[in-house]
Order: sequence, then structure tokens, then C-alpha cells
Amino acid sequence: MGTTTRLRELLAAPEILVMPGCFDAISARLVERAGFHATFMGGFAVSASRIGMPDTGLISYAEMLDQGSNICSAVSIPVIGDGDTGYGNALNVQRTVRGYARAGFACAMIEDQVAPKRCGHTRGKQTVDRDEAFARVQAATDAREAGADILIMARTDANATEGFDEALERARGFAEIGADITFLEAPQNEEQMRAYCEEVPGPKMANMVEQGDTPVLSPDVLQDIGYQIAIYPITLMLAGINAMEQALAALAAGQIPDNAAEFAHLRDIVGFPEYYEAEKRYAGD
Repeated sequence: MGTTTRLRELLAAPEILVMPGCFDAISARLVERAGFHATFMGGFAVSASRIGMPDTGLISYAEMLDQGSNICSAVSIPVIGDGDTGYGNALNVQRTVRGYARAGFACAMIEDQVAPKRCGHTRGKQTVDRDEAFARVQAATDAREAGADILIMARTDANATEGFDEALERARGFAEIGADITFLEAPQNEEQMRAYCEEVPGPKMANMVEQGDTPVLSPDVLQDIGYQIAIYPITLMLAGINAMEQALAALAAGQIPDNAAEFAHLRDIVGFPEYYEAEKRYAGD
């Protein structure tokens, strides 16, 4: 079964799909090994890990595509990929969707921000007008209908720029156009979250960003509200930064860090046992 079909099945299930974010191949593999059924590759975490820069449109389509190809190759679970604004006009959106499908993504997210975009939980966002937002989603769904084996998630950031009513209108429009999943970014409270889930048809995603603009709620509460997906896009990165800084502080103090995983565990994660077995198979007499 392909990952796109698998993601469709997961979205149709009654249980909410909890999806930790990944940013490289090893973090994606950890998500899969922990038993999660899907993962999300977000622009914030990839921009931070790959180029050490903020999620303000600085990372390119080619860099995101390359990172995504490595991630999708490392796991068998569905991966949703952040396609930002589609990196240009409607035809660029179609190229992005087709490229993400070839890279192995099960779903591509396209948003309505002005390029260069910004992280949804930071200041200074701008959104395109409604017609252009709809044109982007139409182009994305057209690419899917033309044969790209991928789902389309349509995201609006209009709550921060035009207000909640406009964000609702855009999310409803995205669903009518044919987006498989809608994503109203950064609702300010549980009341807005419930209104979105009640008034917009189809699967919807909640973005749980620690110390962000949206209340961080448990998966059970999010499911009760009406969400089908809950992503935690930077949780692993925050945990990793904390652990690495603790290890660095220990080294700087002349100590051996005591919070590290075993080397054997790392070898297992990256696949040394499988490599050795394959090596034996092809070894000469």
C-alpha cells in the first residue's frame, strides 16, 4: 500500500492522528520507531536544522525537496511536507506538488501567505487576497487530479491578517475546491477552534506549537473539538536542543555528559545491523 492511500485510511479512522514533526531522516525514523503512524516535515524545523536560519522564506524549494526526499526514503509511514506558498505563482505550485509527490510525500501543504512567508506563530505575516489563495489551491488540486499521487492540505494564515471570519471563508473555500485537508493556522482560543471544526467540512489539522498563539491541548480534547490531525512540529527539536545544550554544558565543565543514548542504540537506529546482514549476503567466498 502506498503512503498516500495509507494516509487516506488514517484520515478516515475515528481516532485523531497524532503526528510528531520531523526535520531530517533520523528524526523521522525515531517517529516511526516510536510507533506513530505518520509524521510532518515543517519548514520551521527544516530551516533551523539545515541552514540554521529562521523560517522566513529563506530556505528554497530545492532544499526542502532534497530534505523531504531523504526523510521519505528513511521511513515507511506517510509524511506530510510543508510546501510553503508553492514557491511562486500557480504554475510553481503545480511544480511543487508534483515534485513533492515524486519525492515520496503523502501530502503537500500549500498556504496563502505572501512570499517570502513566515512561521505561522511569529509576527509580520501577510496574506494574498482570497482569489489568489483559491487559485493556489485550485492549481494544487489540479496537479493531484492530473496524476500526482499526493493529497493536498490547504492552509490559511488569514486569522492573523484579515480576522477569523475571513479565515473561515478561506478554509471553507479550500474544502469546496477539493483540498483533502484544511488547516486554519493560529486560532487564538478554543472557541475559534470549535467554530472552525463545526463550520468547515472535511478533515482538519491542529498545529500544537509550544508557547505559540494557539492553546496546546491534549489529543483527546482536540478529537472532541473535531480535528482529525494533531501535529507537534517542533517538539522533537525543542527536546533535542535541551539535551544537546545539557551535554555541551557538561563537556564545557570538564565532565562526561550523562544524558546521552548508548552508541549501540544509535547504530541500531541508523541501520548498521541490516547493513551487516546485507554485506554478508553479497560477500564473496
